[in-house]
Amino acid sequence: MNIVLIDSRQTQNDFWMISSQRQIQHLKQHLEIQVGENLKVGIRNGKRYLTEIIEISEKRILLKPLYEQATPAKLPVTLVVAMPRPKVLRRLIMDSVTLGVDKLILIHSYRVDKSYWQTPFLQQIDDYITLGLEQAGDTIVPKVEIYKRFKPFVEDVLPTLINENYPAFVAHPYAENKMPNSLDHGCTIVIGPEGGFIPYEIDLLCKNGCQVFHLGSRIIRTETVIPYVLGRLFP
Repeated sequence: MNIVLIDSRQTQNDFWMISSQRQIQHLKQHLEIQVGENLKVGIRNGKRYLTEIIEISEKRILLKPLYEQATPAKLPVTLVVAMPRPKVLRRLIMDSVTLGVDKLILIHSYRVDKSYWQTPFLQQIDDYITLGLEQAGDTIVPKVEIYKRFKPFVEDVLPTLINENYPAFVAHPYAENKMPNSLDHGCTIVIGPEGGFIPYEIDLLCKNGCQVFHLGSRIIRTETVIPYVLGRLFP
């Protein structure tokens, strides 16, 4: 935790309050905070501040805001990912948020097991986003959207995300051309399931404005592809 993220309702007086037991436990056990020390705090979807710890108890930590600090900039990226295995979903969301993705879209595809959509992890997305923001020292919550039907998404939604200055790239191991690098503009990145998109899906993506590129000869796991391709496009 490199920043403590709190709600604006916890800042409505001269002294701000941390009341989350998860955050309090982490601050006490891992950071061993003391009264009088400084603590970095972010207001969810707001600004980031350096604060002074005024009081520590079992149920709350009181803070005095000192001054505003800069927040890290988002990457100009919409990340479209085929729904991963549930145990991967948590890491994928946290890592995407930590890396600064501006928008995350989860979609269905032929090789996505329908049971994945029943995972209770989908109800905990906000928690994973909070953990990712706290890791990065960020405060701005990325947009998250879910589409459980592939064809309607590709034909009706995806084209609205693409324009001359904001192209869409599909990472596909069997493409002919290599993924570009060091972009000076934003983009949409489409990542398939573990087994990859089937030919029909690749054709439909191309017909609706996507460009297909490979990342080399190795077949890479979903959670590995995301930091790899983001680091390549926005070093």
